[in-house]
Amino acid sequence: MGGTRPGSEVVHGYPHLETVRAAVTALYKRMSYDTVRTFATAVPPVDAAFGDEEDLHLGVQRVARAMVAHLRLPDARMIVSFRGMRHAAHVELTAGPEYFIELNDRFRNHRRDIAAALAHEVMHIYLHRLGLSFPGTHANEILTDTATAYLGAGWLLLDAYREHGTSSQKLGYLTPEEFGYVLAKRALFFGEDPAPWFTSPQAYDAYRAGRLRALHDIRQPPLAAAGRADRWRYAKDRRAARVPRRSPGPPPDAGYAFDGPGPLRVSFPCPVCHQRIRLPVRGPLRARCALCRTELECDT
Repeated sequence: MGGTRPGSEVVHGYPHLETVRAAVTALYKRMSYDTVRTFATAVPPVDAAFGDEEDLHLGVQRVARAMVAHLRLPDARMIVSFRGMRHAAHVELTAGPEYFIELNDRFRNHRRDIAAALAHEVMHIYLHRLGLSFPGTHANEILTDTATAYLGAGWLLLDAYREHGTSSQKLGYLTPEEFGYVLAKRALFFGEDPAPWFTSPQAYDAYRAGRLRALHDIRQPPLAAAGRADRWRYAKDRRAARVPRRSPGPPPDAGYAFDGPGPLRVSFPCPVCHQRIRLPVRGPLRARCALCRTELECDT
């Protein structure tokens, strides 16, 4: 598990957004809608907290068991140790039933972030058993962070993000705003708001920024909730699509694309799971995503 060590510069924005969206789609495809729905309740703060007088090793085992229970890995036993290393944490992926997790020595004195590190590493085990991975180490780590956030433990990773003057710290491979984006997507889907759990003011700000980006997804044409300017651009692109020789089509950032000239159809990403949906161009209609079962009011 990577991260930004105290004193390092934190990257902001959405540089991994396409991979994040692909990861959400992959979760629904591999797990199914019904399985994703079983993660409606996130890891509660009490399961991640360390008591002031709690023994370090016993506390680590307790939190690790909480992560295992949250992900329903009943026969996965975590053996957690500490050592000096460059990364925040590392897990040895084997066939099980025992998994070895190593945490950076600095967590001995920064116990509040141990649950965040364990959440990421236990998610590696979950995805390994699920048989879900992305090609390339970096993309696979983005998948792991996204899955951790979307399935209810990733609010801990965002809460580990803190900036104090010239000092800063962040765990995971997503930017703070990307964590906020995935957590907001989860909140919109499950109706569970993680905002009251954040102890880091910067984490709350990143969540709020990510939520604005997530709300933007549900206000894009041909969705009926799209704003006036976006609807105007969509209507212009739709007219051009009926005579394709005169237009190269909508720009890539539009999200939607037309197949035509007739009968004209439009494809666009589901605002929840980002699976592409294809509909006939015939005005207002209601569609249902076959992957995440979200009902969408559209005006094609």
